[in-house]
Amino acid sequence: MTLSLMFEVAMLVTSVCGVLVAVWLLWRARKQSDLQALAGFAIMMAIWCFGHVVLFQGYEQIGIHIILANPLMPTFFLHFAIRFVNSGSVKEPMLERLYQAVPWFYLTSFVVVLQSWWIGAGDAISTLDTRSFFIFTEAGTWNLAYTVLIGMLAHGVLLFGWYRHSGNKKRSILAMFGVGAWGLLLATSFVFPSFGISWFPYPMLLLPTYLLLLVYAVVRYQILSVNAFANRALLWVAMMLVILCVIAVISVVSGRIGLQALANVPSWQLWLYSLFILVVAAVIYQPLSRLVSRLIYPGASLNEAVLDTWSTQLKEAQDWPQLIAVGERLLSIQIRRSVAIQLQSSAYPVKEQNDALAIRVSRSDSDWHFVLIGWEDASPGMRLTAEVFASLFSTSCGLLERSLALAVAERKRMDEQHLVELGSLSAAMAHELRNPLNIISMAAYDAPAETRQHIQTQLKRADRLVSDMLVYSGGLTLQVVATPLRSLIASILAQAQLEGVAFELDIDETIELDADPQRLQQVFINLIDNAVSFLRNMPDGKLSIEAKEQYQQIVIQVHNNGPAIDASLQGEALFQPFVTKRAGGSGLGLAIVRRIVDAHGGKIRHRSDSAWPVTFELILPRHFSGAAISNREFHDTK
Repeated sequence: MTLSLMFEVAMLVTSVCGVLVAVWLLWRARKQSDLQALAGFAIMMAIWCFGHVVLFQGYEQIGIHIILANPLMPTFFLHFAIRFVNSGSVKEPMLERLYQAVPWFYLTSFVVVLQSWWIGAGDAISTLDTRSFFIFTEAGTWNLAYTVLIGMLAHGVLLFGWYRHSGNKKRSILAMFGVGAWGLLLATSFVFPSFGISWFPYPMLLLPTYLLLLVYAVVRYQILSVNAFANRALLWVAMMLVILCVIAVISVVSGRIGLQALANVPSWQLWLYSLFILVVAAVIYQPLSRLVSRLIYPGASLNEAVLDTWSTQLKEAQDWPQLIAVGERLLSIQIRRSVAIQLQSSAYPVKEQNDALAIRVSRSDSDWHFVLIGWEDASPGMRLTAEVFASLFSTSCGLLERSLALAVAERKRMDEQHLVELGSLSAAMAHELRNPLNIISMAAYDAPAETRQHIQTQLKRADRLVSDMLVYSGGLTLQVVATPLRSLIASILAQAQLEGVAFELDIDETIELDADPQRLQQVFINLIDNAVSFLRNMPDGKLSIEAKEQYQQIVIQVHNNGPAIDASLQGEALFQPFVTKRAGGSGLGLAIVRRIVDAHGGKIRHRSDSAWPVTFELILPRHFSGAAISNREFHDTK
């Protein structure tokens, strides 16, 4: 095969590739309009390369006129570069103005082409084997210079886009620059004969690769399916190169080992035969692969469409029952047999079922895994389908688990935000209620004594409710100091209106803890007032408070012999706001007590296992965290 024939074949292959690429780009341009200009560039390159083929076949004038249309190639590429770089929500003013001038670029290019035809800017010379090859005349310098200038402008636009963009678009532009350097290397040899350099344009034999690499550099980050095609294409090219090397070795070695007939066959024929076999193998690979798969796995008809349908429908499940129902339906339809899915998880415990065919999916410490149950007598195809589906179903379980966890976290965040807003609203309302209460108190001053006494009693009750709301809804600021416990509680009992209720105090004088005395005083006032409200009408009402130190903790128990607390109120419900059985109570007393105890790092609970009908047990740390700091703030987040 002569060099000129190889050149002609390379130009013809480039023309065919250009047409195919242009058709594909125009089809894709329905979604990406900037690819229309790139399709125009591919068509012009196909026409330009076909001009060389026409020239080699002896139609010199037609070939020269086609080749002289080369200014249109960089014009189409400039059009594409502007659209590609300036696509997106933010438009560059400079590129917008340049885009408005694109019709003028096309018009100028057409004028240059027509002028080149008119003045005879091209000619043909004979190469070493008497074939015609295109050269520029002196009048064609303007055509060549204009083509180079438009190409430089297009790459300048790309350079500007590389500077302004980031991410995949920036990587695409960088890849285009690399391909552009490759194209420049190939095209440089085209102009050598025009400058009197009698070198054969060897680089142009690789021109088909330029167009394919350029399109791949543009779309590889925008159209992911093209990467799979490029992967297969690169594999076949590598195989062709391997065959070429093997044929070269065979040509050298066959004569020396007695295979003279094989040695006499021209290397290019061996390579052509091998290439033909490779092409045939590429064509029949997929059908043969499907046929073999059906022979080995009869009954299995898995493909990308089926897997995509499975994945899409499983992802749409919103909860565990829906996921199981969708999974059972999809797999049963695929294998035409009833299948049960058994899901074992702490989040969704399901009883095992005795089904003929089942898939058990369970949660381990790190991931989801599956086990096929009852598939021993199933065909290999059905078992393969079940394994593929079970693997996909396990992945969907992990996705749903994370989705539900995110939903729970979001609901918790919204609940916490609602509580914060409710606390702020309660504090604002409590402040606003103080003014009308004061006005009512002053207005009742001239009322009859009995009426005034009744009004004052209710005002005190309202004021107590307002004070409790302010305490419960606001943040707690603790002034932590060393606090003697016995003296603190004794002073509270001395000032309390016990109304005949007997009390005893069993607290050692040496017991001391780090706490805010004002807040701690409020705890015991609430507990004592709550107990007295139930004991005041009892003839033998008794209140007892005892404390002891255990393992750096102070355990305090407040007993009374009043009526036992209802079972429905015991536990966490007892310390919730607005839960009370006390007449005239606000329902915030015990809730405030727990907030203060929690702020100190302690615990409070109601005990029903003591010798007293009612017992509240407080456990407070002996040493408060950060006790060396005299003033410490605690902001409650409830």
